[in-house]
Amino acid sequence: MNGLPALVVTADERHGVTVAARDLAEAVEASIGAPLRVTAQALLGDHPPDRAHLHFTDRLWAGSPAEAATLVERIAARTALTVTLHDVPQPSDGPRNLPRRTDCYARVVRAARGVVVNSRHEAAHLAEAGIVPRALGVVPLPVTPAPPGPRPRPGPPDVALLGFFYPGKGHADVVDAVAALASRPRVTVLGGPSAGHENDLRTFTEQAAARGVPVDVTGFVPERDLIARCRQVTVPVVAHRHFSASGSLATWIAAGRRPLVADGRYTREMALLRPATVRPVAPGLLGEAIAGALADPGSTWLPADAVTRPHLDDTAAAYLRWWTKDIAW
Repeated sequence: MNGLPALVVTADERHGVTVAARDLAEAVEASIGAPLRVTAQALLGDHPPDRAHLHFTDRLWAGSPAEAATLVERIAARTALTVTLHDVPQPSDGPRNLPRRTDCYARVVRAARGVVVNSRHEAAHLAEAGIVPRALGVVPLPVTPAPPGPRPRPGPPDVALLGFFYPGKGHADVVDAVAALASRPRVTVLGGPSAGHENDLRTFTEQAAARGVPVDVTGFVPERDLIARCRQVTVPVVAHRHFSASGSLATWIAAGRRPLVADGRYTREMALLRPATVRPVAPGLLGEAIAGALADPGSTWLPADAVTRPHLDDTAAAYLRWWTKDIAW
């Protein structure tokens, strides 16, 4: 298939955005039977590709939002560029960071021939910020179901959150909920601190322990071990206070789990997209929901009628349609 962009895969192999870029590139290459992957450095080399697609979050591309936007603008001046936006700016960024990140994303959108977001919720965030791409695609993050396996034997009960720790991701809300339960199950952080939040994680575990809630921090979980680890926990939870797309949610589903999720515009969208894969929890009811899941662990696994698509091949097909039909290269 002619005229497709080179697919940029960034160097940080532990970053979820790098993993998403790599997985999409592999699926697209398998679909068309040709290599498309390039490094980020290739975009600034002596012979950049005519067309390229990159996955963008400001923290992955530079040390500040302004620097990240400047870098993408340099790339777009040399290469016809489309971009998948991740971590779209929203009020939870705070009064200092929100204007800086919004300006960054507006500049990236202006530089790109087209933009993909991973949910209608994210598209609404862009519209609410007055950011209007030349071409906009909405392609949900894929789920890649793991091969079925036996459920682990029950161990000491725990309540787990997956991915990098940072304030606002819901860990504090889970501790608040667990502290009110008589059983006081362990809280498991399946991951380590996001860069710059090491002290926040240390403070979080100390404060939880002071309330009688033990916290187990696994640190980074290698990809080869991730599905098995997700299957070992008792109650999976996705409790971000504000989020617009979630790779951790897709991973729970891939592992065959049906997590408790904080109710909101994004999680309602995902519940409609993938019926019977999540259990939305209204504000103030997380403790009750966790207690119910501990009493009925089977409710935390996908039922037979759960719909896990779109899968990775669906995502690759959606991008191929978008690049060939919607983009004025």
